[in-house]
Amino acid sequence: MSSRSGSWMVAAGAVLLFVGLCTLAAAFGKTADPDQLVAGAGFFSVGALTVAAGIYLKARALQSDPASLAAAKETANSGRRSRGGCELCATEAPVIQCKVHQLHLCGTCLALHYDFRSCAYVPSTRGANKPGKGLAAKARA
Repeated sequence: MSSRSGSWMVAAGAVLLFVGLCTLAAAFGKTADPDQLVAGAGFFSVGALTVAAGIYLKARALQSDPASLAAAKETANSGRRSRGGCELCATEAPVIQCKVHQLHLCGTCLALHYDFRSCAYVPSTRGANKPGKGLAAKARA
């Protein structure tokens, strides 16, 4: 579906809302008819539902789904393990490791992977210098 179909649904829903309001106004006039009241309420509710569906379709058409992008990156890199980089995108240095899934993740991929209920995270040691070498170099200087 495109965003244009959502626009047409919003317009059609607005017309139905207007017809429903006019019918409701006629139902409360001098000659009150209970059938007009039911018809007006029906037009109004269907119009509101149509407007809501049109807005939903427009939002879904404009939204890019980050979960499917992460899944596509994960399947593309699942056959090969990158050494020293993020295991999902393989472009940035990892900052954290998911202990449940055994994944080293960069900040961008962490935002897509983050689930506090099932995952346990620790700082990633990948890409960092060994502590002995860094301290020895500073002590000599």
